[in-house]
Amino acid sequence: MFNHHFFDGKASSAVLQAFLTESEGGKLVMVADPPFGGLVKPLANSFSLLSQTWRKLQSSDGSGADMPMMWIFPYFFEPRILECLPSLTMLDYQVDYDNHPLYKHGKTGRKQSPVRIFTNISPKDIVLPKDEGYRFCSVCQRFVLSLNKHCAKCNVCPSKDGREWKHCSTCEKCVKPSWRHCAPCGRCALPDHPCGLSEGTEGCFNCGSLKHKRKACSVQDSRRTRSNRPNAKSGSKNVSHCPNQKPKAKRKSGAARRAKKLAAQSE
Repeated sequence: MFNHHFFDGKASSAVLQAFLTESEGGKLVMVADPPFGGLVKPLANSFSLLSQTWRKLQSSDGSGADMPMMWIFPYFFEPRILECLPSLTMLDYQVDYDNHPLYKHGKTGRKQSPVRIFTNISPKDIVLPKDEGYRFCSVCQRFVLSLNKHCAKCNVCPSKDGREWKHCSTCEKCVKPSWRHCAPCGRCALPDHPCGLSEGTEGCFNCGSLKHKRKACSVQDSRRTRSNRPNAKSGSKNVSHCPNQKPKAKRKSGAARRAKKLAAQSE
């Protein structure tokens, strides 16, 4: 999935090509639900190669079309996904899992799943269930959650996480309901955010300094140097670093064990 490699060689490749070949009026849609920890770029590259293979196997009439696909992934990966595959659109549908401890309905799951569907199929052609709280936006021409209200100023249904977002006139965009506009920062952020930082400069996660990143942290380098420094007092590399640990007793030979057993029997 990540490197577009076939472990069985040509045999596996032939199976894929036969699967991608549409025959007898059948249509194909690729549905991918990869691990959320996977890198976006390798996945997007594999999906693009699959689409190219599909395009070559089709008739000349659809040579310019892309293979229909649905990529299931969290919504906060949207910028990376659209950077790699600009033809995709994120649907508002919240994907739940029956066997996942977090992404499912019920007391143990999250209130709202962050998992979405990214697809190159026209959003207006994908009907979302009304009984689950979805409605059709005639302006955006797609189905959205009921709380995802259309913003006349942005001319879009802006919410990404299922909550109703609000429009900030200063930022000229809609933001999360928990965010407030910060004049010193010149942007919207959480009320308790570290003020004075521009967006994307969070500082160092190692020492807490706001002047550098973790990679350039001198405290981290000093810790690494101290841990790698040899013990000058010992003068030997094989000195134990656990002073309370008792040294292992030497294993007795078979003759010694037999002699001890005979001595115990004679007592």
